[in-house]
Amino acid sequence: MAHAPDTKRKDVAKEECWDLSPLFASAGEWEAFYKELEGQIPAYDQFKGRLGSSFERFRDCIVFDHDVSRGLEKLYTFAHLMNDQDKTDADSDSLYQRAVNLYTRIADAASFIIPEIQTIPEKSLTDFRNRDGMADYRFYLEKIIRRIPHTRNADGEQLLAMAGESLGAPREIFGQLDNADLNFGKITDETGSPVPLTHGNFVTFLTKADRTLRKKAFQQYYKVYDAHKHSISTTLAASVKKDLFLARARRFDTARQAALFTDDVPPAVYDNLISSVKSGLATLYRYLDFRKKTLGLDKLHIYDTYVPVVPDVDFHMTYDEAVSTCITALAPLGEDYCRILEQGLTTGGWTDRYENKGKRSGAYSSGCYDSPPYILLNYDGNTINSLFTLIHEAGHSMHSYFSKEAQPYVSHNYTIFVAEVASTLNETLLGYHLLEKYADNPKMKAYILNREIDNIRGTFFRQTMFAEFEQIVHGLAADNQALTLDTFTATYTDLLKTYFGDRMVLDKELALEYLRIPHFYSAFYVYKYATGLAAALSLAGRIREKGQPAVDDYLAFLKLGGSMFPIDELRVAGVDMASPGAVNAAISHFEGRVTGLESLWTSI
Repeated sequence: MAHAPDTKRKDVAKEECWDLSPLFASAGEWEAFYKELEGQIPAYDQFKGRLGSSFERFRDCIVFDHDVSRGLEKLYTFAHLMNDQDKTDADSDSLYQRAVNLYTRIADAASFIIPEIQTIPEKSLTDFRNRDGMADYRFYLEKIIRRIPHTRNADGEQLLAMAGESLGAPREIFGQLDNADLNFGKITDETGSPVPLTHGNFVTFLTKADRTLRKKAFQQYYKVYDAHKHSISTTLAASVKKDLFLARARRFDTARQAALFTDDVPPAVYDNLISSVKSGLATLYRYLDFRKKTLGLDKLHIYDTYVPVVPDVDFHMTYDEAVSTCITALAPLGEDYCRILEQGLTTGGWTDRYENKGKRSGAYSSGCYDSPPYILLNYDGNTINSLFTLIHEAGHSMHSYFSKEAQPYVSHNYTIFVAEVASTLNETLLGYHLLEKYADNPKMKAYILNREIDNIRGTFFRQTMFAEFEQIVHGLAADNQALTLDTFTATYTDLLKTYFGDRMVLDKELALEYLRIPHFYSAFYVYKYATGLAAALSLAGRIREKGQPAVDDYLAFLKLGGSMFPIDELRVAGVDMASPGAVNAAISHFEGRVTGLESLWTSI
């Protein structure tokens, strides 16, 4: 049974926590490995300035660097998971800071490798790539060669590497403030009991039937951000300027170009997403009107957009029940997929299940080549969102599992672009399963339809709005405009007006929403949620229509890891994201779901 959100970490039951022993059995073992890895830093000097002298030295350097990187990822993974399970624990924070520092020092020591590879004559470099024993590294080398126009000389690369820890400061500052220092106080719930208001249960309060409670939670939550708005907006401005600095240092015209270049994503993918989503806003407006009408409201506020429109449907599902539901929903992906996942989520020690005092908010899947694909959750059995979050993160983790099993270390790490496909496809299959399960129950079916519509609204429309916000504010920075609190707020307010029209009251608190979005500290990330959903809807439909051949294509895609550029990998799965077809199909799917809910409503 889940413990209280303010439970101290030391009081959490072992079976509710992830098992980090596959990484290190103790902090002492971590310390010994840290010293061993630190001791390898001087060994980089034996290769410096000599990579073109012989194939053997070239190969040995690449192998050595990847061995060090593999060890560093193991070290860092343990430290960041320990840190995230309790942000108030000083010892874990120390491990994390030392891991980041070592990461920076190793990056500094290795910073000569890529620029030096890029100076090797083309004929010699081509010969090296084609030698026996280099097959695993060919795509790695292809990406290095592709970056030649955006790579500085050895001195420049060393300076950029040395600056890594400092340039990460905006993200670290926001993370500590948001997860450890902000206190949202307590709020009296519908039972009359005072409970802490947290990141983890904020959305849960917004799903409550009591509108007064929803409004109070909304205002109380954002009051804290309002009190810190100057500090957080300054931190966000520093992050945007950091992005611009790095883009210019790498000879890119814009920060967006720099971000898209890594995955070889055409700019049209980003632009088509925004333009296509804007063309579909009429259906979103229609849904908001439907929501306002069914809830019996004169005016719709943002805190009215999370509560289910179907009344008197209480959702309760324990963690174990949620796992069972997920496994049933994912049955189309095959017995092996489900068996591996079920073991990982139950007895395999993959998940850290519930919120505790000091724990990082939200959810994620994380790990390394030498660990299980861990999942951080803040599972709440009283909201269906937690069920979808579980199956979402399970998609990431199974992608990691298959990638690691099929690929060598150098190419196992897939990009975020394709990661969101794997996770969102799982959510899509869950939606289909629940609709079929409740096919004879119009009320429950409407509830599930409502949930899917709201999920698409949040993942597709909202994340696209976030993507446009990022594009605008980075453009302002590039044009040497000041990034002040007023600038951010005015920009965000204009987007709220566009994406919600006049269908919703734009409370002053909502204009500060951008202050609480951690993804803005990883520039041009959020658009991948929207494109991932579009691809996932296409692939889920393909699996349902074509059966095993489509499943085989999808599993082959999961096993590709990072061995190809993401657009090419998705073609293996069966969808072409270079065209706007999948995005337009997602808009049509959303419209169909809204129409279905409207039609079903008369029978409830």
